[in-house]
Amino acid sequence: MKTLFNKNVLIALTVIVSLCLLYWGIEYLKGVNLFKPANFYYATFDNVNGLVSSAPVNANGFPVGQVREMEFDYSTNRVRLLLSMDKGLQIPQGSTITVVSSLTGASTLALNLAENEVKLKVGDEIPSVTTTGLMDKVGKNMLPKVDAILPRVDSIMGNVNELTGSPALAAAVMRLDAITAELATSAHQLSLLMNRLNSAMPGVMNNVDGITTNLSGAASNLNAISANVKAMPLDSTIASLNASLANVQQLTTKLNGTDSSLGLLLNDKSLYQNADHAVASLDSLLTDIKKNPKRYITIKVF
Repeated sequence: MKTLFNKNVLIALTVIVSLCLLYWGIEYLKGVNLFKPANFYYATFDNVNGLVSSAPVNANGFPVGQVREMEFDYSTNRVRLLLSMDKGLQIPQGSTITVVSSLTGASTLALNLAENEVKLKVGDEIPSVTTTGLMDKVGKNMLPKVDAILPRVDSIMGNVNELTGSPALAAAVMRLDAITAELATSAHQLSLLMNRLNSAMPGVMNNVDGITTNLSGAASNLNAISANVKAMPLDSTIASLNASLANVQQLTTKLNGTDSSLGLLLNDKSLYQNADHAVASLDSLLTDIKKNPKRYITIKVF
């Protein structure tokens, strides 16, 4: 009997511990640390704007607590909050608390600390202040502008629809497709040309190497010719050439003058005519000798 009792007690303790761990785990997942010492305060709001339990309470942007419980008071139609605040936080009298909404829709509490040496007691109620949420401000400022812009947007959309349905745009798109196809063809042809150039480049380089070799040989020959020219006796050759030119000039001078027989023959017209007449007479004499040899040659027989 005692053994059965011990087993039941052990099972009961196990269940109790398991339930406690389960409760602690659920609260921990909510962001509530049951083992962290805290002070509790209250706050009441007309509208919490989607605030949920375990929502953070921030002071100067830093989390100093969280919403522990929320309940709706049917007698006043207001929402009463139980706030778990850090143990070391002392809230001055005159401080207020506000619900703040973000663009994502999540709501938090903002604690506005007053400058007062008198502090609220634990369990006191923090005065709440209702402010316009961020989304309400955005809606209030933006909606009139949006209403003014909408007619223009409708007009722009109508123009866009008219433009997209225009035959000219369709024709332009077709021409653009044709241009794109031509560009693709040109790119393909250019690729083929580059491939041919790449394949022909080794032969071109070989030809360039051959030309370079030939130019090197020609340069060597020019150097050899230049060396030979330098080695030639240019001074004596030029002196000989000058002497020859002087002789030719002297001969030309004599031919043009009448101091020599050849010069007389070339320049004296009468001498030339007499010589020509003598040659003609001699030719006539030779012709007559051929015709009448007996007149000039006498043959005697003994």
